[in-house]
Amino acid sequence: MASNVRLSHIASASPSVYFPRMRGHPIPPGQRLVHGWPVSHYGPVPRFRPERWNLRVFGATASGETHEWRFDDLAALPRVTVVADLHCASGSTSTGHEWYGIPAATVLDLVPPAPGITHVMAWAEYGYSANLRLGDFTSPRTLMATHHDGEPLTAEHGFPLRLVVPHLYGYKSVKWLRGIEYMTADRRGFWEERGYHNLADPWKQQRYSYQEDEAAEEDGGGGPPPPTEAPSAT
Repeated sequence: MASNVRLSHIASASPSVYFPRMRGHPIPPGQRLVHGWPVSHYGPVPRFRPERWNLRVFGATASGETHEWRFDDLAALPRVTVVADLHCASGSTSTGHEWYGIPAATVLDLVPPAPGITHVMAWAEYGYSANLRLGDFTSPRTLMATHHDGEPLTAEHGFPLRLVVPHLYGYKSVKWLRGIEYMTADRRGFWEERGYHNLADPWKQQRYSYQEDEAAEEDGGGGPPPPTEAPSAT
């Protein structure tokens, strides 16, 4: 049975600002700058129904229970501003995004995990998912965004809640976030099962799953060819 998380003890938390990289810092290798913020996603834009919406935290929780927040509960959570670039695995980078939302690490503070969790799975509408190492999820750069550049997220960009992991490729930044699953072992998400890299570090150009097999890479073969369809999470 799901239980609601008590929020009163953090309702007065103040926003802070975090700059993950300095202006003018080089973009990752293999990327090209694009203007604006292209819309890209897999499947239709879901309809938002506030009376039905919730964010579930489940899996290896310390209590063994599933916890949830309703949409109105989000207003009581602490907020942070993160200014960061967004890197798509297809090779485009858009710069200077100002995200405003809930630090992802807050989830673990409010819903303690069981001992031994190593990863989380971020779940979206329609069953889309992306797996993350625990350290990537709890990074001070990672947040559950409600606003972009001072305005609420648009439906096309993930309203009402979008996970933003700016230090990884965009397919890890899950739009229309609906669930956080605690895991004691890794499990691949939607694009990771379809030929994309499990770690997705743009500075190491970790785009495709065949790159995970270093021996195959050195031999010039042995892994699957790169996917023909680019991931859609920007």
